[in-house]
Amino acid sequence: WNYFGQFELIQSTSIAAMHDINLLRADKGGDVERFYEIQRRRYADKAVVDQVVEADKAWRAQIAKIDDLRYDHRNASKVIGQKKKAKEECDDLMAANKELAARIADEEKKLDEMAAQRDEFLKGIGNFVHDSVPVDNNEDNNKIERTFNAEFGEELPKKKYNHVDLVHMCDLVDTEKGSIVAGNRGYFLKNEGVLLNMALLNYGMSFLAARGYNPMQTPFFMEQHIMAECAQLSQFDEELYKVSGEGGDKYLIATSEQPLAAYHRHDWVDPKELPRRYSGFSTCFRKEVGSHGRDTLGIFRVHQFEKIEQFCVASPDDNQSWEVFDGMISAAEEFYQSLKIPYRVVNIVSGALNDAAAKKLDLEAWFPASTTYRELVSCSNCLDYQARRLEVRYGTSGKVKKGAGADKGAPQLKKYVHMLNATLCATERALCCILENYQTDDGVNVPEVLQPFMGGKSFIPFVKPPPPAPKAEKKAAKKADA
Repeated sequence: WNYFGQFELIQSTSIAAMHDINLLRADKGGDVERFYEIQRRRYADKAVVDQVVEADKAWRAQIAKIDDLRYDHRNASKVIGQKKKAKEECDDLMAANKELAARIADEEKKLDEMAAQRDEFLKGIGNFVHDSVPVDNNEDNNKIERTFNAEFGEELPKKKYNHVDLVHMCDLVDTEKGSIVAGNRGYFLKNEGVLLNMALLNYGMSFLAARGYNPMQTPFFMEQHIMAECAQLSQFDEELYKVSGEGGDKYLIATSEQPLAAYHRHDWVDPKELPRRYSGFSTCFRKEVGSHGRDTLGIFRVHQFEKIEQFCVASPDDNQSWEVFDGMISAAEEFYQSLKIPYRVVNIVSGALNDAAAKKLDLEAWFPASTTYRELVSCSNCLDYQARRLEVRYGTSGKVKKGAGADKGAPQLKKYVHMLNATLCATERALCCILENYQTDDGVNVPEVLQPFMGGKSFIPFVKPPPPAPKAEKKAAKKADA
């Protein structure tokens, strides 16, 4: 994977940027073409790369200008000192040097502003895209990597009732009262719905613990400036809830990935301790602004839900993070295989990747009444993109040792860990999938692996008739009969 690891250059002074600015500097061994390629694969405007390069040139020229002014200031100070020692008049020189000092201060302030502008441009460039990612801008062209359908052979099952019907028929959810109390997409989970939800959580956490993951229950909200280091700008508008109270503003988490990424903020991580694997449990909160009108019924897409997240910290060396990536998606697959849920794993096209992901695999489970695959898992390798912003460094101290024969005057190299995230189970979504796949004529069977976590309960009976079909479905049915 030399495409990602061939440069080991000195990090710039900014901690806000997700890329090392030296990778864009030809005199430091950088190659601007790599960044044009990022933009090409992501179907993004390559002009932002030129903006970064020009802003950086201006910033470096400003440093040279300030160095010249400081040189003049030092020389003038020496002359002033000599004149004072000789008891010669130097008031004019002192006044001029004072003005020069003020000018230097102004130029230094301008330098900070120029660095901030350059780094703001740099934030507009997403992560490097792995060579195995299909280069396309249409998610219809996501690449199917593999499928699992061991229980049913080649033909996928089809069932009568969808998850919206089933939560009603089994009396697992009350969305009517939930929407009164909590607003749109609000719900009360009740009866066996609670038990099934808790069973998924307990089984999921046990499942990952057996595979070497350390359980973590994270905070449900984060300080605004910490969240800004973990989330993309678009998430603040489309996804995150802002809360006010004592102290500054805070944001409710959309996933435990966010606080888990911040857990090692400003740390040096000992290479001997890598990889670190965390199983994060939390309630998650999402505004779902971008999904207005989609999945308005049931509990598949809601504003509040529970989720178990895999979060891993890996070495940037020796291909470790890609080996961890393979292990994370394998863990998710084994989890749904144990539930005997048919699924497929798809490789998301480059144009649909979020800025942080170098590669993303989704596990899409089969919903036999909806007769479609739906995403239950997303697994991403973010390389050092997140770690740079959070200053999560790779090593045992503030300095990385130079190799034998290195120049004594050479600056120390700063390296960053790689960060990866993957859903194991968003329980409300997984619950919907289980209901559709395990339904019978009289109710819903409980997956065998979940029964010990439900006090041995193996069956959830129907206690209500199917709900009336929505108006749109009635019209479609009448049109089909005509």
